[in-house]
Amino acid sequence: MAVPMPSPSPSMEPARQPQLQPALVEVKSLEMRFGQRLIQRDVSFAVAPRTIFAIMGGSGVGKSTLLRHMIGLLPPAAGQVLHQGTDYWASDAATRARLRARCGMLFQSAALWSSMTVLENVMLPLEQLTDQDLSTRRERALEVLRWVGLEEFATFLPERLSGGMKKRAGLARAIAAEPPLLFLDEPSAGLDPISARRLDDLVLDIRERTGAAVVMVSHELPSLMAIADDGIYLDDAGRVPIARGSPRALRDDPATHPTVRAFLNREEPPA
Repeated sequence: MAVPMPSPSPSMEPARQPQLQPALVEVKSLEMRFGQRLIQRDVSFAVAPRTIFAIMGGSGVGKSTLLRHMIGLLPPAAGQVLHQGTDYWASDAATRARLRARCGMLFQSAALWSSMTVLENVMLPLEQLTDQDLSTRRERALEVLRWVGLEEFATFLPERLSGGMKKRAGLARAIAAEPPLLFLDEPSAGLDPISARRLDDLVLDIRERTGAAVVMVSHELPSLMAIADDGIYLDDAGRVPIARGSPRALRDDPATHPTVRAFLNREEPPA
């Protein structure tokens, strides 16, 4: 006679599998062109939450173009850009606007409005993306300017700021509305080594304060090694991404593609 099995105790019940959340942003089989000229093809990767993800490569390989495809400024020739599972370029205008609101952007030039004070520049996305009243917007803008060390320059016009200060003001504007995704286009370009290091530290601090993921385009090796957790390397020879991983790991791994290792070690690429 069969012996009935006891009902499972809570400790015997199978563990519930955690529900996987979609990547904050994912690129699938992306193709980039300038007119008929192919720049990159089959670009695919995903950016996990709280990751600092680097888009690496030499000049002219499409790094900043890829960033613009991801943030919704330029449609790709083919492929998909998914924001938390939603295909940006296949969406209607209202959905695109909602997805764009999840992104903060620091352009290489900082792109501050010259006729606005630093404080007014930082308040702008709060006016566009939130229902906060003027007093609340001002308080929030001053808070993020304090984060980046520019509170005392709030009333200055951008023309009175140094290059590094403009970058920090642009970064403050990018994070003012607390987006979960932050895009940086050559954030250290044109800065002296000390200012570049301060900006790197600031990006790390913002990631810790806000939990945002960061996607950055850069060819500044000290910055890449200091802050990037993950990344992709674009090459202009095969027009297919040839490496994926953190810059430090790619630099030190003998199995890394020789072109990538040469780039990350400041060496001439192999013939």
